[in-house]
Amino acid sequence: MQNTFLMNTYNRFSIVLDRGKGALVWDREGKVYLDFAAGIAVNILGHSHPKLVSSLRKQASRLIHCSNLYWTEPQMELAKILSESSIGGKVFFANSGTEANETAIKLARKYGKTMSCEKYVILSANNSFHGRTYGSLSATVQPKYQEKFTPLVDGFDYFKFNNIDSLKSKISEKVCAVIVEPIQGESGVVPAKNEFLKELRKICDEYNVLLIFDEVQCGMGRTGKLFAYQHYGVEPDVLTVAKGLGGGVPIGAVIANERANVFEPSDHGSTFGGNPLACSAGITVMKELLKEGFLENVNKLGFLLKKELDKLRKDYPQEISDVRGIGLMIGIELYKIPAKDFANKCVENGLLVAVAGNNTIRLLPPLIITRKQIGQAIQIIKKVLEEFRNEKGIARS
Repeated sequence: MQNTFLMNTYNRFSIVLDRGKGALVWDREGKVYLDFAAGIAVNILGHSHPKLVSSLRKQASRLIHCSNLYWTEPQMELAKILSESSIGGKVFFANSGTEANETAIKLARKYGKTMSCEKYVILSANNSFHGRTYGSLSATVQPKYQEKFTPLVDGFDYFKFNNIDSLKSKISEKVCAVIVEPIQGESGVVPAKNEFLKELRKICDEYNVLLIFDEVQCGMGRTGKLFAYQHYGVEPDVLTVAKGLGGGVPIGAVIANERANVFEPSDHGSTFGGNPLACSAGITVMKELLKEGFLENVNKLGFLLKKELDKLRKDYPQEISDVRGIGLMIGIELYKIPAKDFANKCVENGLLVAVAGNNTIRLLPPLIITRKQIGQAIQIIKKVLEEFRNEKGIARS
């Protein structure tokens, strides 16, 4: 399928989506799909959640946008909820994950400059993904994203993820920040090791370096806790979030503790960041996530999904090499099956999934998914696995 007027920047699936409800979406021909991609971890309350729709309608009738030259109640309320629910400190609102990370990068550079004009280097991990704008892209250590857009922003260096010796070889008094994802999403759903993050925190404190956790994908209840760092007992100085924060409405946020809160007027800004409409969406999402039992249920559902996928891995050892993840952020690493081909077959069978890395399928369903829908997804995945197994058998014969 081609479109005359859209730039060719995505390898899109050949369907045109029309509407959604809960964990289901329909294309314009009326075919229904079970959505286990959720806009790439965005639609965490599913599609057309009644409370989210209601809050957007109510706010749209009052005030959609005003500049950040004025205070608004939704922005102040959402900032309070985010701060009190995470690391404390102050909040800056942006429009996306890459913008949130750009903000964190600028914050880190200014933090370093308060001590020395030479303290400006930012370290990030191999196979990371922090966004596609130039600062965030410079921190994204994957050649397939970087190589066509060099030269990148100066002052970045890289270490091996989950390898503390590699980090130690890069740390110096010139480093102002280290940015990591507690769970690497785009590279194939790879969780950080507990001992790695704990040692990383110690090293950052020793060298007076800001620790930035990029939870754009793994935050917002995705792992069964509000933020992924809470699984590890390691607090960052700066936390970036986006994707699920607006439940589908574009919004990102940076939370900085007292140590990292160095911005002053004119240091940074955003025309649309923190507008009343997006913040109203964020308030609704946060209140739903913080309801008693909500995250506990995400944990239970994540355990069920992983258990069922582990069964498939045992039944299909020639097709699945690994199943990993936390909560409702699960990666299925395929063995000798191109992930894009697998995802296409899932779509043909009525299941939307996301691709990560070269050979991993990401399952990122809405957090309101049901046990029955998990069972339906497992049956579709099993059917697709069987199709690939049969194709191999035909090829061998």
